[in-house]
Amino acid sequence: MKIVADDKIPFLKGILEHYAEVKYLAGDQIAKSDIHDADALLTRSITQCNEDLLANTSVKFVASATIGDDHIDKDFCKKSNITWTTAKGCNAVAVEQYFTAGLLALSDKHQIDLSRKIIGIIGVGNIGKRVQKVSGLLGLKVLINDPPRERVEGSEGFSTLKEIQENADVITLHTPLIFGDEDKTFHLVDQTFFNELKKPVIFINTSRGAVVDSFFLKDAINEGKVKHTLIDVWEGEPNVDEELLELVDIATPHIAGYSINGKIMGSTMTIQALSEFFDLGIENCTSKYLKNQKYDTVRIDCDHKSDQQILTEILAKCYDIFKDDSSLRKDPGNFEILRKDYNFRGEFNDYEVILKNASQETIERVKQFGFI
Repeated sequence: MKIVADDKIPFLKGILEHYAEVKYLAGDQIAKSDIHDADALLTRSITQCNEDLLANTSVKFVASATIGDDHIDKDFCKKSNITWTTAKGCNAVAVEQYFTAGLLALSDKHQIDLSRKIIGIIGVGNIGKRVQKVSGLLGLKVLINDPPRERVEGSEGFSTLKEIQENADVITLHTPLIFGDEDKTFHLVDQTFFNELKKPVIFINTSRGAVVDSFFLKDAINEGKVKHTLIDVWEGEPNVDEELLELVDIATPHIAGYSINGKIMGSTMTIQALSEFFDLGIENCTSKYLKNQKYDTVRIDCDHKSDQQILTEILAKCYDIFKDDSSLRKDPGNFEILRKDYNFRGEFNDYEVILKNASQETIERVKQFGFI
């Protein structure tokens, strides 16, 4: 059995060699000649798994150690009897942490009281549900939009895009990138979307760059329709629109989901899916990488501080989002290297928080974020 794998999938080397011949290659350099006699291809989102790559090869199984699937030609795979899978949900906690850190950093920078604001969440799957939870904990009133869920669950509790455009102070995107059918999200946020906003918004995108038409996002910022912006994903990446980069408040190189636990989970889900498909019997494959119960400690004096101020201090000590922003601005052309060499972050439950002069209500709220 032969496996070709992206050499940047973490925690993979040393596990599969017991079961197959494994060839590791850079994800953006995997070619047909590399996989013509392979049984399985393990990728990240950088590898376009389409007919050009897969046709006339022996590949029977494609697994992506990422949550997205827009780089996989699903119709071709079905026609060619190639099974495909992704690590859907593996990095949900990491993106929740990134969103929370980013929104609090923006709010602190511009002196915004979130408890008086309304957030519209577009896309409420594994990640969106977590964003919904933390938004409530931050005191925001939450509006959610998710047409596929609404069709299954009924309209109660869901909002239309129009309702979000009319009422939201914060808009955050957590949809997959879909190019066709009734749930198309390619350029979901376009000129019409921005024109129908009723007030200036904080705009956050951690989904996929092409969900937003970048040209009209720049217009919306320049015209004041979008007041503050946090962007992790870029249309056309790894190329970055440097004009847009100059306009946004916080910019990062598609690393919102880059926590160590998220990466362990993504690799684990990939290996387990491979094992099940080929009946390899691999179990507990990444247990040796899991952290022992050792926490980094964060100490905060809560005297005369609001819960938002306290949480802002905690998140800033756990994850300095402005460091990632600075790295990208310093060299936008380094986008893919910044991702490849990223120092994976800890998640909420990797931190022990010691609060001095805190009310019991504040302590309980901090616990609800997952901190120890």
